[in-house]
Amino acid sequence: MSPRSNDSTRGSGQEATPPAGAPPAAKTPRPPSAAGRVDALRRFAAAARRGRGPHLASCAVLLAVAMTAGAVAVGGDGRDAARAVPGVSRAVSADVLVRGDLDTAIRSLQTHVRQQPRDFGAWAALGFAQVERVRTDGDPSRYTRAERALARSLALRPGNDQALAGQAALAAARHDFAAALDHADRALERNPYSERALCSRIDALVELGRYAEAAKAATVADRRRPGVPVFTRYAYVRELRGDVRTARRVLHRALDSAAGPADVAYVATALGNLERGQGRYDTALHHYARALAADDAYLPALEGRARAQAADGDRAGAITTLEQVVARSPLPGPLVALGELYEDRGDRAKAREQYALVDAWTALARAGGVDVDLDTALAAADHGDTAEALRAARAAWDRRRTVHTADALAWALHRAGRSAEALPYARRATATGYRDAAFLHHRGMIEKAAGQDRAARASLTAALRLNPGFSPLGARAARAALEGLEAAR
Repeated sequence: MSPRSNDSTRGSGQEATPPAGAPPAAKTPRPPSAAGRVDALRRFAAAARRGRGPHLASCAVLLAVAMTAGAVAVGGDGRDAARAVPGVSRAVSADVLVRGDLDTAIRSLQTHVRQQPRDFGAWAALGFAQVERVRTDGDPSRYTRAERALARSLALRPGNDQALAGQAALAAARHDFAAALDHADRALERNPYSERALCSRIDALVELGRYAEAAKAATVADRRRPGVPVFTRYAYVRELRGDVRTARRVLHRALDSAAGPADVAYVATALGNLERGQGRYDTALHHYARALAADDAYLPALEGRARAQAADGDRAGAITTLEQVVARSPLPGPLVALGELYEDRGDRAKAREQYALVDAWTALARAGGVDVDLDTALAAADHGDTAEALRAARAAWDRRRTVHTADALAWALHRAGRSAEALPYARRATATGYRDAAFLHHRGMIEKAAGQDRAARASLTAALRLNPGFSPLGARAARAALEGLEAAR
């Protein structure tokens, strides 16, 4: 594996007058603060609890506007253009989108496509940048803007690999992995060395549960475009197959080859997550500290640090850190984690508020074309409507048969009182060798409910041995169940 070479996204350079219907650079309301986005989610959650059906759908549309202050047109608003970096008049390279300041890149690209609206490469880069930005600001309404930008690129240059690769990334972000695979394959037919398409192809195969094919795709990508994005995916494929040692080695090599602060933050966080999953909290915290030294605002590192703090016994520190995360990016994962920490300390009102915000976010994401069934199943099984959890888990399983959807379906069935039916799915979730304490906890609880006490003791012991602080509520339940099994022997 060698360091990644640069892959610039070049535009045509052709200038033209704006096409009919192009968005004007008129002033629109200032984009909301992080606190404003969370407040919008809170208002929507309250409305959602009072009504359903068409009313809820209309609320989701209003929430999307509130989250973005009305900046829903392709190319953004006039303020974005005004804030663009002076002198930037060309498409931003793909590496800037990955390593640099995405907000600056998006503003620069918005200015560029106004000046050169026939630059298909710039439209493709803008679409991809909007997809990437959702990972940090949690605003799924950006996906509509990304979709329009990529469609504009393809209208200008049909079949261009940059836009096709962007469509693959967009489909993957929306959890439409069959479409992501199709778009990635089409992009690779035109450009076999497209890093974006190679990575999206791995992601799609992983999320469709086609792990052997994903491993082959990772090997091909490593041969064609070795670099941080490929290395991290290669490592994850190995981890899914139970080869943690290789995953760790590859991530360390990726960190050694990281070319800038964003890459360092990304890979160090991946290492932190790997080590936290193995119960090595001090090592995980060291990696998160390195990530935050490179980028002190990198939310995945802050979330990882909070989870490691909680697992290591620093619940107060974990709550403080997670409050910072959800204030800036109210996504389901950190919201549920924060809710469970509140619940663990006895603050049920605050916990319920976090779980309601998860419902609000999933409604907004669904309105933006995102498949949220897996998120819904995982949150609702423990903190919501078990019937809805089961519906969502079945829907997710029907579309993609992965270890994660198997675990979600198993747990939803168990929570619905159907533990015997859940057991085959719990076993399937742990069949690849992937070692996840939450999966083992779920399997152990299902085995216990199904009357398989010996197997339950083994699964629960393995969960707590692997990662004793995997969840403040889950670990406590696992210990209590194991104590009960031991007492009954």
